[in-house]
Amino acid sequence: MKLSVIIPVYNEKANIAAVIDAVKAVDLPKEIIVVDDGSTDGTSDILERYRDDETIRIHSSVLNFGKGTAIRVGLKYAAGDVVVIQDADLEYDPQQIPDLIVPIRRGEADVVYGSRFRGSIKGMRFANRLANRILVLAANILYRARITDEATCYKAFRTELIKSLPLKCTRFEFCPEVTARLRKRGVRIHEIPIRYTGRTVAEGKKVSWKDGFEAVWILLKYRFID
Repeated sequence: MKLSVIIPVYNEKANIAAVIDAVKAVDLPKEIIVVDDGSTDGTSDILERYRDDETIRIHSSVLNFGKGTAIRVGLKYAAGDVVVIQDADLEYDPQQIPDLIVPIRRGEADVVYGSRFRGSIKGMRFANRLANRILVLAANILYRARITDEATCYKAFRTELIKSLPLKCTRFEFCPEVTARLRKRGVRIHEIPIRYTGRTVAEGKKVSWKDGFEAVWILLKYRFID
């Protein structure tokens, strides 16, 4: 089973090399697809170091379109059996990826979410915890998702399944949109516990309270329209 790891990145000069190297160290057959979403801080220069690595594909955009767009671009190039999303910071440890895909390898699931709330969390602010709880409640009420972490970055999919979804996301609404579309198809979302270490806005965190409101709106919208 070959893995496609998609890494959307925007202005992560301090972390991107460490993240790519950590993903490379994961002992699984894989390809790494890095989508540079218009970085202006020197991230692009660091990515040039990996251009000759045959296991890494780098797609660079002149403009910043958003995380959702970057993921959709990455999906076009994914050739593995399973797709995993990896953020370009150090909040999620890539050494957890093998555990994330175990249920898929065993044939027990087509989609796996890594749940921070079933695992361990460090450094998450109260406001972010509250926002995550609201999103989980909305997903479970609207879609009977039966999950504990809707906004987790660590999501794994059978490639043919995620590619079959008509995703329209451009920014951080990837998570609620993919959750909504999966559940409307009746796909069960399997969860495993993961470790998470949050960072602050000063350290580069980009999600804001506005994104939380948008995520709730996306869950509501796709409940009633396609």
